[in-house]
Amino acid sequence: MTIFCSHCHRPLQAEMSCLPRRGKQAPSALKPFRSTKSASKARRDQINVELQALRSLLPISAREKERLSYLHTMALVCLRLRGAQLFPPDSAPPAGPALGAELLSLLPGFLLVLSANGKLVYISENVAQVLGLSMVELLAQGDTVFDILDGRAHEDARKKLLLAQEEPGREVTFISEMRTSKAFRLQHGGNRAVAVRGRFTALRWPASPSTTAFLALCTPVARLPADGDAGSQDDLFQSMHVLDMTFTDVTESVTYHLGYRREELIGQSWYSLLHPEDADLAAAQHRAV
Repeated sequence: MTIFCSHCHRPLQAEMSCLPRRGKQAPSALKPFRSTKSASKARRDQINVELQALRSLLPISAREKERLSYLHTMALVCLRLRGAQLFPPDSAPPAGPALGAELLSLLPGFLLVLSANGKLVYISENVAQVLGLSMVELLAQGDTVFDILDGRAHEDARKKLLLAQEEPGREVTFISEMRTSKAFRLQHGGNRAVAVRGRFTALRWPASPSTTAFLALCTPVARLPADGDAGSQDDLFQSMHVLDMTFTDVTESVTYHLGYRREELIGQSWYSLLHPEDADLAAAQHRAV
């Protein structure tokens, strides 16, 4: 039987072809298949070991450490590193304000420390009383002050921080809604309005962006109800006066309504806030009272 080549149609012997044969490769020349599964697992295990080591160094309770996710762990580590840069361990004051729970409970709000570029450096533990979120939960929102502010207030906050940075020591105030827990929003119908009042301070000399920090007190203020219900007690501020109507005390919510700080009004006359055309009517009401 004659066998023809399927390529050139010439007669060939059995099991022959006119096409060039490929050189036979030895089985050992084949590239062996190597799984990366074990290498990936080893890399993850190494990352877990490093994260556990970092978590063990955090100055929080063992119970809080057990609840930390990887994201929360890295956020806290970054916060501590920024704090150590601004407050070196061998400097005074020590790394981060060390305030007891009793002292924090006496404050009308929580303490906030920012770096020159708005990065979070310190948040006092009593932030949970104001926003319903712990320091760790708040850090999960982001690592800058703008991540915890309502988006509409970003531009105003940037302007005020820039002004304070250009004039170290000058106190600035801006009011914004801050992110809160879901339970807080369900109870109060939204986020919480907070007045941030603070100034940039040089922690070491010579002063530079890396050695200055924005130290602020964040005080909750009354927010106007969305429906404009004037009967609600939350949209009011209260003040106390001596007989000539000089302020002796006023609630912190006055900042939200008038833009003045409580300390600025104490000792001033109520008449200084009135429009001149209303002064005669106000004086008449004053005498009647």
